[in-house]
Amino acid sequence: MVLTPLTGAARFESAMAVRPIARSAHFMVHHLATTKLSTGHKPSLTSSGAVDESVDNSVDDSPEMNLLRLGLVVPKRHARRSVTRTQVKVQIRAGIRRHLDQLVSGDWVVRLRAPLDRKLFPSARSEALAALLHAEIDALLGDAARRARRALVPAVPVGSS
Repeated sequence: MVLTPLTGAARFESAMAVRPIARSAHFMVHHLATTKLSTGHKPSLTSSGAVDESVDNSVDDSPEMNLLRLGLVVPKRHARRSVTRTQVKVQIRAGIRRHLDQLVSGDWVVRLRAPLDRKLFPSARSEALAALLHAEIDALLGDAARRARRALVPAVPVGSS
C-alpha cells in the first residue's frame, strides 16, 4: 500500500461528505473507498473464430487500487498552539503507518473534532498528551480498518448459501 497526501479541496469535500466510519473522544475518521473503473475490455476473436470473453477477475493491482490518500484536519479552535497541532498530525501519520497493512485503499480523512483540554495538558508538547493521542489513534484506526474491510464485503442475503 502506498501512502500519499490527500490534496485538493474537492477530494477533502467528497471524503468528508461520506458518513464517518469511526469516532473517538477527540477524532473522527471518514473513508471514501477507491472504485474500480471499467477497463473497456472488449471481447476478441480467437484463432478458431470463437469469441474470447474471458475476464480477469483477479485482484486489481493497479496503482489506484493500492493507494491510500491521507488528509488531516486539525482546526485551530481545538488545538490553539501550533506545537500541539503539529504533534497531533505527527501522531496521526505515525498511527496510519502502524495500521497501513490493515487499511483499505481510498481517501482517508482524520479530523480532530473536540478540543484538547489545556488544563489536563498545560505543556504544548507533553509526554502525557503524546500517550493519550497514541492510544486513542490506535484504537480509532483499528476500529476504522475493521469497519472499512467489512463494508467492502458484499452482503449475502439471509437464507442463501
